[in-house]
Amino acid sequence: MNGETIKVPQKDKTLTPGKLFYNWFAANIGIMGIVFGAIIVSYHLSFVQATLASLVGALSFAFPGWVAMIGKREGVTTFKLSRAAYGTQGNKLPNGIAWVNMVGWLAVNVITGTLLLVALLQVMHIAKSDWTVAVALAIFAGIVILSGLVNENVLAKIQTWLSWLFGILTVVILVLFLMKANWQQALAQPSGKWLGGFWPAVSIVAAGSGISWSMAAADWGAYVKPQASQSATFWHTLLGGAVPLFILMWGGVLLSTVEPGLASAANPIEVMSHALPSWMTVIYFLVAAGGLIPQCMISLRSAQINLETVGIRISQRNSLILHGAIVILVPVYVLFISENFMGNFELFLGFLGTCLAAWVAVFLCDSVLYRREGYAISEMMPASTNRYNWKGISSWVIAVITGFLFTNNAVWTGPFAHGIFHDNSLGVFVAGIVAVICMVALKPVGKRLTEEVD
Repeated sequence: MNGETIKVPQKDKTLTPGKLFYNWFAANIGIMGIVFGAIIVSYHLSFVQATLASLVGALSFAFPGWVAMIGKREGVTTFKLSRAAYGTQGNKLPNGIAWVNMVGWLAVNVITGTLLLVALLQVMHIAKSDWTVAVALAIFAGIVILSGLVNENVLAKIQTWLSWLFGILTVVILVLFLMKANWQQALAQPSGKWLGGFWPAVSIVAAGSGISWSMAAADWGAYVKPQASQSATFWHTLLGGAVPLFILMWGGVLLSTVEPGLASAANPIEVMSHALPSWMTVIYFLVAAGGLIPQCMISLRSAQINLETVGIRISQRNSLILHGAIVILVPVYVLFISENFMGNFELFLGFLGTCLAAWVAVFLCDSVLYRREGYAISEMMPASTNRYNWKGISSWVIAVITGFLFTNNAVWTGPFAHGIFHDNSLGVFVAGIVAVICMVALKPVGKRLTEEVD
């Protein structure tokens, strides 16, 4: 462990900014973008406000762009960089959050894949029932678990082709939605609240996209060729994630003009199936479901790595059993007990967004305040005296607690979640802002607060 290599070897830095763009594009060209569009519509915004919320939410990929730029400059991946901000032992905190992030998205993707298969069965005139949902869940979850036997290079090629096919089909359905849209009704939609509607919509999208992806951004940025410019790394990351996400979210906004029930739907995928011709639904949903499988496998493997990073050693077999159980139990709760995919999804995004907004704010503030001349390798080595960087840790804890104090949802009501903070996710922004304030306020207290090795 003490002989761990911190920097990525020069020979492995082979990514071009163009390849970086495609990696992010492929990772964000999926059915979840349309689900985010449905979330935006649920905040009762006008068509113009919903379009603007889609754009601003997609631009949250400026955060991964910034993190990727730091990773490229230093040649170090995300969670090795964050040892400087949190300490080598304190860094286990964001590692743990990363595990929750990976496992949560794994469960969301399995639920989404199950709903896609259920919608396909309905197109084939097989009525939805608990039995069909159970069969669809067994099929999709089984494929995800068994695909662990497939070579990663094969999965990457499959995802590449499915990304292209899904992208082409998405353009086709966008044209279809444009043709079917009731523009007079859409443009006549009254404006919603800016503080109580627009910004909460932006915050929930940012939580599930740019803020969440920040944890992986330097993992790709560190492998960019040294001769590539910093600005190219930033812009290709930003646009690679933002462009497909905005297009898909706008597709979800367009869908609301075709299917007005989208805003109140517990399952937006079922609503979407009603708006498409049967032949198009079958092809589009099959490709969308297939595209989720490589993403699920990446989440499975990353979850095991994160457990090992926090000190929990687990074999591949036991990891598959643990995460396979989660893949089954969480979807069973959402699909059979709660029966409210959108409600549970927004609950997950709100919790995750508050934790991750504070994390990325601390990480970036630490970089600006203390690392302008670069990161010291000694602070990222396992044997470093920088075991607990209390500036970063305390800022994160204070920010997360404050964010939850201004949050209310189905399972938690914060004491200050009134007025503009009632029934929305503005606590995500509060957490990020408080983290910045704490980091700046603690700057005069020495270079950093650490607990040293004896």
